[in-house]
Amino acid sequence: MKLLSIAIPCYNSENYMRKCVESLLPGGEDVEILIVDDGSAKDRTAAIADEYAAKYPTIVKAIHKENGGHGSAVNTGIENASGLYFKVVDSDDWVKEDAYLQVLSTLREQTGIDKVLDMLVCNFVYDKVGEKRKKVMHYRHILPKDTLFTWEDCHHFIKGHYILMHSVIFRTKLLRDNHIRLPEHTFYVDNLYVFEPLPYVKNMYYLDVNFYRYYIGREDQSVNESVMISRIDQQIRVNKLMVDYLVEKKSEIIRNKRLYQYMRNYLEIITTVSSVLLIRSGTEEALQKKKELWQYLKGKDKGLYVYLRHGIMGGAMNLPGRGGRKLSVEGYKICQKLFKFN
Repeated sequence: MKLLSIAIPCYNSENYMRKCVESLLPGGEDVEILIVDDGSAKDRTAAIADEYAAKYPTIVKAIHKENGGHGSAVNTGIENASGLYFKVVDSDDWVKEDAYLQVLSTLREQTGIDKVLDMLVCNFVYDKVGEKRKKVMHYRHILPKDTLFTWEDCHHFIKGHYILMHSVIFRTKLLRDNHIRLPEHTFYVDNLYVFEPLPYVKNMYYLDVNFYRYYIGREDQSVNESVMISRIDQQIRVNKLMVDYLVEKKSEIIRNKRLYQYMRNYLEIITTVSSVLLIRSGTEEALQKKKELWQYLKGKDKGLYVYLRHGIMGGAMNLPGRGGRKLSVEGYKICQKLFKFN
C-alpha cells in the first residue's frame, strides 16, 4: 500500500502539467500519482499522462475518463487511490520539494501511532503572476504545530483565513467511508471538498512548511473574477449545497463549538463572495439572484441567516441602493488586496 495518493485533475493541461508531475516525482515509491485525464480532446494531455505512466509504472497511473469537471476528476482520484492518505494537486500548480519530503516523513511517522491522523494541514503560497512578493497562507497563530490536536485545541480563525484544498491532505478511508463525493460539471466544488469532510475529522496535524504553490494568472482560470461572474450560477449552486449541508449536520456539529464556528464562518465567506460577484455583474437579474440566495438561507435556517445577514460581511453585502452596492464592492477590493485572491 502506498503512503500518499496524489490526484492531478487534468483538462487540456499540456502547457503546464509537466511541471506539476515533475514536482511530485521526488516522492518516489511512497507516493502514487494519479493523472486523471478528464476527457481532454484539444491537446496532448492524454498522451503526456500515458508517457509518465510508461516511464514510472510503479509511481504514476494514467486514468482516462469522459469529461465530468473538476469534481468528477477528484471523485475518480478518490475511487482509484491506494494510498493511506489522499491529496489533490491541480495541474497548473506544483509543490516545493523540501517541504514535500517533510510532509511524507510526517505522514510516515503518524502511521505508527495509536491515534489515527485524519487531516494534515500545511501552508500554501499564492504564486500570482506579476507579484514579486508571494503571499504565504500559514496557520501559525491558529493551529498547534508539530503535534496531533483536535478542534478544541484550535484558536480563532480570522476572516479570510481558512483551510483550502491546497492546504489539506485527508485520510483516504475517511473520504470513502463518509461518501465524500463532489458534484460533476460544476466549478468551485473545492469549497465542498474542504467543508463536507470536517465533521468526521477528529485528529489533525499542522506542519508549518510552505508546501503547495497555487498558481494564479491565466486569463481562463476559474478563479479569475470575470470567469467567476460568467459562471455565477455554479458558484451559487455550491453556496446552496454548503448551506444545505451545514443545516443538515447542525445538530451534531453544534456540540463541537469550535468546529461549528469554523464551518459557519467559512459559509459566510463563500456567501460574501457570491454576493459581491452578483453585485459586480451589475444586472437586475444578478441582483435578483443575490436576493434569492439570502432568502434561500433564511428559509433553511433563520438563526444562521440572522447571524450571517447582520454580521460585518453580510451587512456590508446588503447595503441599500446603488451607493450601498458601490461601498460593498470597495470593501471587497480591500479584501482582495489583503488576501491576494482572484
